[in-house]
Amino acid sequence: MTEKDQTVQHFLDLIKKSRRGKFKVYIGMSAGVGKTYRMLQEAHALLRNGIDVKIGYIETHNRKETHELLNGLPVIERRKLFYKGKELEELDLQAVINLRPEVVIIDELAHTNIEGSKNAKRWQDVVEILESGINVISAVNIQHIESLNEEIKSITGIEVRERIPDNVIAEADEVVNIDLTADELITRLKEGKIYPQDKITAALNNFFKGEHILQLRELSLKEVASHVERKVDTEIPQKSIGRRERFLACISSNDKTARTVIRKTARLANYYNSKWFVLYVQTPNESADKIALDKQRHLINNFKMATELGAEIIKVENRKVSIAISEQVDERKITTICIGKPHLNLFRIILATNMFNQLLKKLSANDVDLIILS
Repeated sequence: MTEKDQTVQHFLDLIKKSRRGKFKVYIGMSAGVGKTYRMLQEAHALLRNGIDVKIGYIETHNRKETHELLNGLPVIERRKLFYKGKELEELDLQAVINLRPEVVIIDELAHTNIEGSKNAKRWQDVVEILESGINVISAVNIQHIESLNEEIKSITGIEVRERIPDNVIAEADEVVNIDLTADELITRLKEGKIYPQDKITAALNNFFKGEHILQLRELSLKEVASHVERKVDTEIPQKSIGRRERFLACISSNDKTARTVIRKTARLANYYNSKWFVLYVQTPNESADKIALDKQRHLINNFKMATELGAEIIKVENRKVSIAISEQVDERKITTICIGKPHLNLFRIILATNMFNQLLKKLSANDVDLIILS
């Protein structure tokens, strides 16, 4: 792309951004903190101030206090469809776009749409609504953020299936944390304000343990703090700009923990609000005619996930992995390299080359950090 083309593209991007609706997201550490309740309160406030606000999709979970707040709010009728012999309801994406309210409230951002819907995920519906110029207020729990998937599993022992890419949150205009102490949340649970009575004991013994809630609360606070930091960087003029972090996650086709390396690098990049890359060096024994199909499949899946998390994929051919890394450090102005544990194939390849010591010297001389991720 020529410099002229880049200038034109930049201007087009600005126009597109100006036409895009504003996006506000409420984040909570778990179900029951009051995200839906807060959205409905805001909807009433907007309505009182003459704003055309409509309810696109709200999930009250039969909570009395929340359900009562729906009174007096204009609701867009849900789309009904049959799936496996049952009538189910979904957000009516086309009705929202056709009605064009100034603001639409859409709950459960990480929800998976019923098979046969235009988009697989509700967050994709929201993106489409935003691109049509409609402002959206939505909500999500911290455990649904893609790059936190493994950390959430280690905390709670539960693997969350419904997840949203980090860049969905990163592109929000406002991110608001709905916070409660662990004791307040557990009290709400015991009072039956979150789940029915028959599910309370199981919840207290599993997801809603005090130590779990504290850790999830910490993650929620960090996520919102990170978002605020990004806004400060982008919206407040900086008199002096110090080192700007740029991360490079190095993976190989044999790397069984590549997904972990990608997710952790994504978190680091997200924290620093920095650009990041995923590098795969294709050696001669991994050429298209030699690499096993299962390895190809893993690579493709890892590239896809990294792209969704906001990475730029770099795929190069080189006999020497360490040389390829060194070249990318120079070309991309990398400040931090992230790799997996030393027993991984990628690290063994690096160690096996005569270039390794030279690479370390280069990293040291250029103030480049090397992080070995567990």
